[in-house]
Amino acid sequence: MTIFKKLITALRGGINEAGESIIDTQALRILDQEIRDADAELKQAKESLANVLAQQKIAEKEAKRVKTQITEYEGYAVKALDSNNEELALEIAEKLVTLENEHDNYQKQVIYFSDSVKNLRQTISQTEINIRNLKQQVDIVKATESVQKAQTAIAQRYGSSTAKLQTALDSLERIKKRQEKNAAIIEAKNELATAENESSLDNKLEAAGIKTGNQSAMAILARLKEKQTN
Repeated sequence: MTIFKKLITALRGGINEAGESIIDTQALRILDQEIRDADAELKQAKESLANVLAQQKIAEKEAKRVKTQITEYEGYAVKALDSNNEELALEIAEKLVTLENEHDNYQKQVIYFSDSVKNLRQTISQTEINIRNLKQQVDIVKATESVQKAQTAIAQRYGSSTAKLQTALDSLERIKKRQEKNAAIIEAKNELATAENESSLDNKLEAAGIKTGNQSAMAILARLKEKQTN
């Protein structure tokens, strides 16, 4: 039973490793797709930000418009009171209640949209930073992956052809030695040819009486005696 459990555990481990290997193989493709998805979502977020910002501007414009009406009707109310027309002044006051409530609602919308714009901008800014960092990391991983693939390929080729490389190196060494030998032979032949030419020229000069040959021992002895006498 213990052996069976170990076999099951080993099989599960093998399946997990195989799954991880598949995921690792597709890792760069998955990352590229995730970056594309993030870019698309970021674009959509920016469109949402533009929409919220537009609503904020509309609310601000409406609040300003209602504020102008409030100021206008307040003037009407003052004139009505100046004319002792309290009934009209009361009616204008009721209108002012409605306008002020409307203005308060628009002001609340402005605050809400303003906070939303602020939060969206912060989120978009942070998302852009995260995406940029992720792209940089992916570029580094891709470069490292390419380098390691090249290194692996070189190692495999070298490992599988060590004998061939050694044979080629041996052949190269033999070629070098043969070339050195040939160069030495050529140099020796040149030296012999030069020596023969010089000897032949000396013989011709001696035959023509232009150059004397080697002095004999008797001639050298006579010269030394003469030098001693002097």
